[in-house]
Amino acid sequence: MRILKSLFNFYINSSIHVALAVYALTWITLLELGLKYDEVVLYFMFYATITGYNFVKYFGIAKFRHRRLAKWLRLIQVLSFVCFLFMCFYAYQLQIKTLWVIVFFAVVTFFYAIPFFKKGQYTLRNINGVKVYVIALVWSGATVFIPLINIEYELSTDVLLLGTQRFLYVLVLMIPFEIRDLKFDDSKLKTIPQSIGVNQTKTLGIFMLLICSALEFFKDDLISSSIITLLLITILTGGFVIFSRVEQGKYYSSFWVEALPIFWLVLLLILI
Repeated sequence: MRILKSLFNFYINSSIHVALAVYALTWITLLELGLKYDEVVLYFMFYATITGYNFVKYFGIAKFRHRRLAKWLRLIQVLSFVCFLFMCFYAYQLQIKTLWVIVFFAVVTFFYAIPFFKKGQYTLRNINGVKVYVIALVWSGATVFIPLINIEYELSTDVLLLGTQRFLYVLVLMIPFEIRDLKFDDSKLKTIPQSIGVNQTKTLGIFMLLICSALEFFKDDLISSSIITLLLITILTGGFVIFSRVEQGKYYSSFWVEALPIFWLVLLLILI
């Protein structure tokens, strides 16, 4: 049992779970637009997410040599390096213009973790009220526009609506994390729960989910399977937002909430 728990914690802490969520959202984009499975883009997104997230999460920790951290951190560093190599392998197969877009998101990710100035403390993560919007921008851009740019897909109204939906949905996914982190976040960060309170944040999240669902009906191509899965995942996500607490279970956000895009993909594959 202890071994299984350690493996599960490694699965979460090494960003494999969040990488599967990004992979799922990217595949959902392809499915909703009737496009074929793109192994190069999807695998690139998976390995790039592990590389980027572990860089952001462990950049500061890696400076320390505490023995308790050493073993699992070394394993994550090895995994991250292997994933970086795979990321480069798949990046080599992408279009040049796709790589330029990826460079933009890579720079944003870099400055999310690294101060703008050598002796400064300001990162995108630490700027008041910016953190969740940066994450939503990167996730929506990466999971919607990168796969489409790579195949030169037309930037239609449906694509812009899909990008807006994805941005709103990722913002909502961040709400349970923001509520959980209320006890840790510096008050100067001005996160959404810090600014308007927990209950109002939940109300805002439900409102954004309603907008996200309503936008589906403004698309030119209405697909029943996409509508049904979106409505189901909206209800499920809304439930997780409503039941979010400051004192929540260890895996409430880090596993269950981040598993929602994976569940969304499974539903869509069943109904499509």
